[in-house]
Amino acid sequence: MDSSKILITGADGQLGRELQKKYTSATSATKNQLDITSSEALKNFNWQNTGIIINTAGYTNVDGAETSEGRIAAWKVNAVGVANLCKLAMDNDLTIVHISTEYVFDGSKTLHKEDEPFSPLSVYGASKASGDIVVNFFPKHYILRTSWLIGEGKNFVRSMLELGRSGRAPEVVNDQVGRLTFTTELARSIDQLLSTKSPYGTYNISNGGEPASWADIARAIFQEAGINLEVTNTTTAEYLTNKPAAAKRPLNSTLDLSKIETTGFKPTDWRKDLREYIKKEST
Repeated sequence: MDSSKILITGADGQLGRELQKKYTSATSATKNQLDITSSEALKNFNWQNTGIIINTAGYTNVDGAETSEGRIAAWKVNAVGVANLCKLAMDNDLTIVHISTEYVFDGSKTLHKEDEPFSPLSVYGASKASGDIVVNFFPKHYILRTSWLIGEGKNFVRSMLELGRSGRAPEVVNDQVGRLTFTTELARSIDQLLSTKSPYGTYNISNGGEPASWADIARAIFQEAGINLEVTNTTTAEYLTNKPAAAKRPLNSTLDLSKIETTGFKPTDWRKDLREYIKKEST
């Protein structure tokens, strides 16, 4: 596959940074360089050498999307911006790779399959579901539905390391269950689909391994980092007691990975990638 034909949007995000490492010949565009919500900006962009758009741009502030300003921004980027890209991809016969989230579901099922009906609990989830619907109308697409992303940027692992190293023992919810998705794993899955020319469609992707609660993941982080502090369990309801403006979150975020495994992709256990991630963060 010729990576010089790839355009990475949202290139300054966690996944965008990882994809730039993987596809060194790709064209990368940050929000300031290419605003996908602007039809004019897209029209004026040079698409001559592009064959594949990997859209990592997104409004991801889950709680912020519940505010009046955030609600507008979430829909503008996650729905309108995606529609703009799909129209452009159709006009220029491009393939689009789009990143989705388990927040399009309400978490009532313990294992989410690709064809589960949308049932978002939050504005963020609803805006992402809308973007998925738009992409589904475009024939040449891959939707990568993922969960609990960890890469170069603000994320749960870094937050727990910061707390632990400052001597603060956290309270962490133990009734939200899922698997981490490291950006290295997500980038690897994208490359698998593109390089093998797998059938277009929606694919769940996270790291493999036994699902765990956020509290158990925090304990695993402390253990790997040699931090001798106790993580206290709390429930989502208790955690949100003093956060009335916070978005509702699905309690079950575990994704069924059987479809992407049929392409030959073998998910890496999240504990293995966590170990490697903490080693890098400790150097």
